[in-house]
Amino acid sequence: MILGCIGDDFTGSSDLASTLAKGGMRVTQYSGIPTGLAHESVEAGVVSLKSRTIAPEDAVRQSLKALDWLLEQGCHQIFFKYCSTFDSTKDGNIGPVADALADRLGENRVVVCPAFPATGRSVYQGHLFVNDALLNESGMQNHPLTPMIDADLRRWLAPQSKRNIAHVPASVVMSGADAIGKAFDGVTEPSLIVVDAISDNDLFEIGTAASGHRLVTGGSGIALGLPANFRKTGMISENTGKWQGENGAGVILSGSCSIATRGQIALYAKSHPTFEITADDVVSGATNADVIANWLLSKKDSQPLAYSSADPEVVKEAQDRHGRETIAGLIEEQFADVARKLVAGGITKLITAGGETSGAIVEGLGITALEIGPEIDPGVPAVRATGDVPLVLALKSGNFGANDFFEKALKVLGDA
Repeated sequence: MILGCIGDDFTGSSDLASTLAKGGMRVTQYSGIPTGLAHESVEAGVVSLKSRTIAPEDAVRQSLKALDWLLEQGCHQIFFKYCSTFDSTKDGNIGPVADALADRLGENRVVVCPAFPATGRSVYQGHLFVNDALLNESGMQNHPLTPMIDADLRRWLAPQSKRNIAHVPASVVMSGADAIGKAFDGVTEPSLIVVDAISDNDLFEIGTAASGHRLVTGGSGIALGLPANFRKTGMISENTGKWQGENGAGVILSGSCSIATRGQIALYAKSHPTFEITADDVVSGATNADVIANWLLSKKDSQPLAYSSADPEVVKEAQDRHGRETIAGLIEEQFADVARKLVAGGITKLITAGGETSGAIVEGLGITALEIGPEIDPGVPAVRATGDVPLVLALKSGNFGANDFFEKALKVLGDA
């Protein structure tokens, strides 16, 4: 294994794995921290944690354990992947995890770049944008778990990290990899370095400049330039294998309340059966996994959708009544239980929306590794679960995917 990656949720890890696979690397995504050795063919290993919203000390512990495993596989470089919308709070764990990984690896200069222009995320003058809106005006300020109320990454990181916060502006980035490298060299104190990026070309140049760094952090976009570094040194092969989909029925499970996912649900519901799961029904027990799974299996020929994806105001009211953590935990547990019943009932294609939802489902199914297939939409690959049961999945971050994502995903997952 050449490149070792640690992702703070499942869908983001799939996004990263897809980026690396498109770059020509043989990629396997692991659900949690593996215990055995990776297959010798794996060039990039992505360890998917479920750490985005947990306490910093727990996130650090899990991330260091993942790092130890990756180093045992012989990795030359480590990539810490978080969301391209920088999901965290002022007490969040992005800074603490980056600090801990850097300390363990002896890396003083740590790149911080969540930019992913293909999905509308860019960093300019240290501020994160979603399309033409500042992050805190993009809808992310309403996120139920990590409301992003400040777009300045430097201000957001400062209380999280014990290191200095440095910045490489767009004017330097646009001058190319050599200029970026000189800017990195000019940072003499242990620092997290926020790097501007508004185009894919910027990301390739940043990747080139970071080729000698033991640790890189960011969204999937910054990984665009990493495979080329390994190709230049002859470390990666040219044969990445061929994708094989699955025939059979497909089901969609959505726990994301993002604007993009709600639009995807609205379009899909016009031509497919849907089942809404409300927080009140889950808490009261009026809806349970048996009811949901039986309904979905009865409609499987129509590719049904079950969702808990209410408007932000409705979600907040439910959180006020029942508690944010209580609702999130119950819904994730129920989705995992539903997924187990669906696979036992013969479903071979699963599409999930929402990072926490996807993580709960993968964990609930006991999936330990995923082979990365073709990209469905930017940042979302088709994946195949390793093991004896035929199962292909699309694990989508909430805000990713075009409006017709669900239809496209079903088609790609079925391509044999």
